[in-house]
Amino acid sequence: MSQDADDRLTAGSVLDHAEMAVVVTDRFSNVLYWNPFAERLFGRVGANPGRESLRTLGISEHDHPLAADLAKQVLRGGVWEGTFDVVRGDGTLIYVRAQAVPLRHPSGSITGIVITAREAMRSNEREKDRFGLLERIGERLAGSLYVEETLNRVAESLVPQFADHCFIELAEGDRLVRKVSTHVNGWTPPPGSWPPVGAEISYPLGHFADTALRRQETIMVEDFSQVSYPAPSEGEARLWGEIGVTSAIVAPLCVRGETLGLMYLILSNLTNRHSPHYDTFDRDFVGAIATRVALAVDNALLFEEERHTAESFQKHLLPRVLPSFDGLEIAHRYFPAAPLATHGQGIQTQVGGDWYDVIPLSAGRVGIVIGDVEGRGAKAAAVMGQLRAALRAFAQDDKPPADILARLDEWTRVVASPEHDDFGADITNPPIVTCQYMVYDAWSRQLWFANAGHAPPLLLVDGEVRDLEITEVGQPLGVRAKGMHADLVYKEETRILPAGATLLLYTDGLVDRRPPRDAAAGAYDDDETMTVLREKLAKSSAESVERIADLATGAVPGEIDDDMAILVVRAAGTELQSQERTFPAQPIMVSEARRMASEAFEAWQVPEERAELACLLVSEVVTNVVLHAASAGVPRRELVLDGPPLPFDESWDVPGFEEEMAGDKEFTLRLRRGGESVWVEVFDQDLRLPRIRSAGENDEGGRGLYLVDQLARRWGSRPTREGKAVWFEIPIGGR
Repeated sequence: MSQDADDRLTAGSVLDHAEMAVVVTDRFSNVLYWNPFAERLFGRVGANPGRESLRTLGISEHDHPLAADLAKQVLRGGVWEGTFDVVRGDGTLIYVRAQAVPLRHPSGSITGIVITAREAMRSNEREKDRFGLLERIGERLAGSLYVEETLNRVAESLVPQFADHCFIELAEGDRLVRKVSTHVNGWTPPPGSWPPVGAEISYPLGHFADTALRRQETIMVEDFSQVSYPAPSEGEARLWGEIGVTSAIVAPLCVRGETLGLMYLILSNLTNRHSPHYDTFDRDFVGAIATRVALAVDNALLFEEERHTAESFQKHLLPRVLPSFDGLEIAHRYFPAAPLATHGQGIQTQVGGDWYDVIPLSAGRVGIVIGDVEGRGAKAAAVMGQLRAALRAFAQDDKPPADILARLDEWTRVVASPEHDDFGADITNPPIVTCQYMVYDAWSRQLWFANAGHAPPLLLVDGEVRDLEITEVGQPLGVRAKGMHADLVYKEETRILPAGATLLLYTDGLVDRRPPRDAAAGAYDDDETMTVLREKLAKSSAESVERIADLATGAVPGEIDDDMAILVVRAAGTELQSQERTFPAQPIMVSEARRMASEAFEAWQVPEERAELACLLVSEVVTNVVLHAASAGVPRRELVLDGPPLPFDESWDVPGFEEEMAGDKEFTLRLRRGGESVWVEVFDQDLRLPRIRSAGENDEGGRGLYLVDQLARRWGSRPTREGKAVWFEIPIGGR
């Protein structure tokens, strides 16, 4: 061998000119040396290897476990081989095929690692490398649940490594719509050339893409200088000449006997490649990729369809539009759960048992509820739907919140699916449900509530955020011990809301998030989470309820894991109009009550026709109260056994009943003015609730409540601590 040849074969010369990356690290994966090709491959030209580690060479974060595996295996004396995703210094993604071997001291001990690497798509071992790349693409696609994300991952995998331009088009009915248009080095097609994302695509007859779709096979054009095809448009034809399109492959996306669309890859003179033309091996490789892409897209389409079904299922179980209420601003939000990777996706894991409701009650009062059925899935959602419907029905009785929860607790046991053990014993487990039920009166700003194991609402007042004070938190519905009556578990409490105060009711999905930080930093604990939420809400307490709902949704870092319901309610900052007066239960007071109502309606500028109708019904209801105050002469606490029970009918015009009046009875007339209605309530000490009676043709009475029922928008009665209240609503603007 000549001396010149010997000089050219020095170690330094070989490594400097070798078209393969060589990287040497110590036992702790700190880079000691790399050759010039490694600098270019990893995009680290000019960087100091002494300040780099194996992980900082651009290896993608999800491949860090592979890098750790490499170090462990090689430092034990083994050989490691595999493929990394590498993000270069300019931001482009490449696939790097690497082999690692131990670096040994002359004594035989392992002092470091020697890694040889090359870009997977440009090696001479194409078959081996591309099978590895195919596996990597499959891994990337397997982690995608959404169509857009899936398609973008495909394009990122293929450009610029395998193509300069990538188009993916999907069929929507009988149309072909472009979903992806990705190009090398951030290049953008000029207007009027290639159609943009979202455009409908039509290939002329004889175009190779049209042939691929019709034949359902992968078509390759190896060299465009040797063949010609009709162009879809003049602008596209000009662009092909400007950028020098050299070769293309079009693969249909076929799965389960259906063609979902096509994937279109192009090489051009925008890059300087070793070979600017595809060959048959490339065609087969793209066909294999298209098969995996089609399956991933089909799965993503199925997932999105199931997700839509899940959301529709859940949302139709919840109130879609809440009515407006006087003295109360309301905003609501609902978000389905994130899918569970271990249990599949879609309706089985995304729907849940969170619910909210706002229920119109008597005389402008409002029932407010938020609850959470334990678990997720269709069963939890079905239980939630039954409980929401049951609570709405129970609420119409206008019972105290504690009584409502007690009845709902019993209903929770009713809806549980019966189960028995091998010996026939009942082992039914009712669902566990947390619930907060409130009744709010906007005129008095009084809030009655009872709690069944639910997180207390947040109270926003004058820039401060704190928990609403709840001293009696009952057990969740469905877990009450046998022998303990529900009345002993659920207690009612009362608070007065300050003018303009805001309540935020929420389920645990608001604060239980997937950790936003890496494993080393740790996730937020409960106290940190609530601190973050309160701080962000305090800064926005003066915002609208809709804005507060939006801010609360994103206040806690991390991805939504469980389904989440939010209800934001704000008390009016001004006093609502009302009048109230107590009268002796005497016939002469009927006209006085009517006069009071007439004057109030006039002062409130209620239209004359509406005011006269309301006054008529005031007379009917007050007359009924006066009549039955006279007939209720027996003390309420005395049990009378002789004679039939007193009938309660609507014979309000019995002659001579004035002589039987009890002088110590009273009734209270309460009038309220809302934005669209007036409410009338009449309170007395009689426990008997009125009912509509069918009056005979010749009966003198029995038609009073029939008139109320026909002329009022709504009416009803409810028990009070002292007796009962009869109420009705008259719309101001019409029936």
